[in-house]
Amino acid sequence: MRNVVIIGSGCAGNTAAIYTARANLEPLVIEGLEAGGQLTLTTDVENFPGFPEGIMGPELVENMKKQAQRFGAEFKPGDVTKVDLSSRPFKLWIGENEVETKALIVASGASARWLGLETEQKLIGHGVSSCATCDGFFFSGMPVTVIGGGDSAMEEATFLTKFATEVSIVHRRDDFRASKIMLDRARKNEKIKWVTGAVVEEVLGVEEGEVTGLRLKSANNGEAWDHETKALFLAIGHIPNTKIFKGQLDLDKEGYVVSHGGARTNIEGVFHAGDVQDKVYRQAITASGCGCMAAIEAERFLSDED
Repeated sequence: MRNVVIIGSGCAGNTAAIYTARANLEPLVIEGLEAGGQLTLTTDVENFPGFPEGIMGPELVENMKKQAQRFGAEFKPGDVTKVDLSSRPFKLWIGENEVETKALIVASGASARWLGLETEQKLIGHGVSSCATCDGFFFSGMPVTVIGGGDSAMEEATFLTKFATEVSIVHRRDDFRASKIMLDRARKNEKIKWVTGAVVEEVLGVEEGEVTGLRLKSANNGEAWDHETKALFLAIGHIPNTKIFKGQLDLDKEGYVVSHGGARTNIEGVFHAGDVQDKVYRQAITASGCGCMAAIEAERFLSDED
């Protein structure tokens, strides 16, 4: 029997672990298939307070983990495959192993949608990114490319014009899903160029260890050509890691956990933290803040129960 189990070991989960461990709750952290969360895909992190020279993403989450372990948090590799939240204690399964807990913090995050290209995967963190706010600054004075056709793509592209010499928006169709106001704003920006009816065949620069361009192909006639760029930003959405909670936790139409105030879910004793619920900010610092909130809520819940 555990006091608190935390699902996820990114900024949200690790911060929740620090706070609950300091409260002598001896939390168990299930690290998940993507241990460390999305920050492990980022090289330099320059916008996390307290690191004036910046810090590598994997190093930051590893430091958080060590900090939590120092106070007594236990970390377990593996992925939660099933949960039963119908009664307390809550039950979780990591493979065939069952764990019971009095309180649960869901910090399983969200995974960026990728194109699925081998060359793309090899260059994640070296010019391929799913977060313009995180990585746009590193490409100041360079041409960059955004993939997508929705509001997120327009927002990312507009943001990137603060740094890049040119921002190309590549979209497989000629029409866009983006709202009229977002599309009009992007079209008025002289730095944004439009490449429609095209798909990415290959990300160039694997041998160089950094993005040097894209191999594009026309969705209409199959013609291929090389497009020069120094970075590729994916803005084709995120997938919240909430499949195992379907039918138990309240989820919105996109699968994100619905908040019932603070860090609370619809089930008493189950709390949310980070990108599993936040589809607006998606930053390391906001995820950490949510982890703190969830931990304090869990501590108060258990204290009231006792």
